[in-house]
Amino acid sequence: MNLRTKEAVDKLNQLRHEKIYNKLMDDHTSISFEGPLENDMVLNMGPQHPATHGVLRVLLRLNGETIVKCKPELGYLHRGYEKLAENMTYHEFIPFTDRLDYLAPLSNNVAIAQAIENSLGVDIPERAKWIRTLVSELARISSHLMAMGSTCMDVGAMTILLWTFTEREKLYDIFELITGVRFTTSYTRIGGVAQDIDDRTLQKIREWAEQFPKELRRSEKLVHRNRIFIDRVAGIGVIDKEKAIQLGLTGPTLRGSGVARDLRKDIPYLVYDKLDFNVITFNEGDCWARYMVRIEEMKESIKMVHQILDMMPKGPVNSNEPMKSLPRKQEIYTRIEELINDFMFINFGAEPVVGETYTAIESPKGELGFFIVSDGTGYPWKLKIRSPSTSNLQCLSYLVEGSMLSDVVACIGSVDPIMGEADK
Repeated sequence: MNLRTKEAVDKLNQLRHEKIYNKLMDDHTSISFEGPLENDMVLNMGPQHPATHGVLRVLLRLNGETIVKCKPELGYLHRGYEKLAENMTYHEFIPFTDRLDYLAPLSNNVAIAQAIENSLGVDIPERAKWIRTLVSELARISSHLMAMGSTCMDVGAMTILLWTFTEREKLYDIFELITGVRFTTSYTRIGGVAQDIDDRTLQKIREWAEQFPKELRRSEKLVHRNRIFIDRVAGIGVIDKEKAIQLGLTGPTLRGSGVARDLRKDIPYLVYDKLDFNVITFNEGDCWARYMVRIEEMKESIKMVHQILDMMPKGPVNSNEPMKSLPRKQEIYTRIEELINDFMFINFGAEPVVGETYTAIESPKGELGFFIVSDGTGYPWKLKIRSPSTSNLQCLSYLVEGSMLSDVVACIGSVDPIMGEADK
């Protein structure tokens, strides 16, 4: 092959490479990176990859190991939960929320129940409010333990994942005592909760809460003074306060940039206005700060758990409102009116008045909201989920561009997304 022919072949290969690359971008992301490839390389991280915390595809343009451009792509799960909600009653949709942030199903259950009750105009008994607050904080600890373990594992510290999983297993034993199941709980009901928590279970929760701080300190001692761990997360993926607000970040990801936004304090719901706790913020805005927010929040949640156990009142755990909440089983079996109400509720659903409502809680990942549009029937005309993982992933490009390839996993871990709710 002479020199001129070789140059022509090289040029043809380069054009073919760019054509294939641009087609890949257009077909799979409907977006393309600008400019010729030259010495850059395109790398797909995911969609099935341990470090992406679920089915997340991250498209990277690399120059060596430096990230020139990053485009996270959501949508590989194609769950369609918002559309599914339009074809079932409000009550029937509760179990689907277990599969949103599946690391904190109890918190999701509380959010959807609050949203439906707000739409219906239902108030719940006092004890049910305390129970919902209790399970929400236990779910927060469980989720943050997973975030702690997976973040450490992402940057090479495997032991912490095993230790945090040990504590989560203890929590799952407690969840089983409370709800009857360990993972997908479906615990809330319109007007209250599925069943009361007995004194034996409350004592079990207290015993766990008393031993947990010691176990958490043990995990902290292992990694928080480890130079390798600190170098992998400190000063990496920095986002300042103003940019975090502009991108719509929420939860620990936002509070890691110094913004003290927490719906439990700003717009109190359930019994949070009766509890003494602090909103944790760190000003550095890096992976270390977002990680530490979750560590300190677990300590605040333990404080709240002790307060709830000390102050929880006695009483019913479900409201008694026909056609808005399920009747009690013993009444269904003994009274014809309750049997009719149960039949109508299950078959036709609770029927809010025509209108729109938005209800949000502070889930472990951030603001989890449900926007319900009612047309007066037992089926929502529209149910829009405002999931924190979707919001927080908007910052991923900003965090990693200009960083090294190995920093991507640390940044994703610090955001702590769950694709079950991101692909809702």
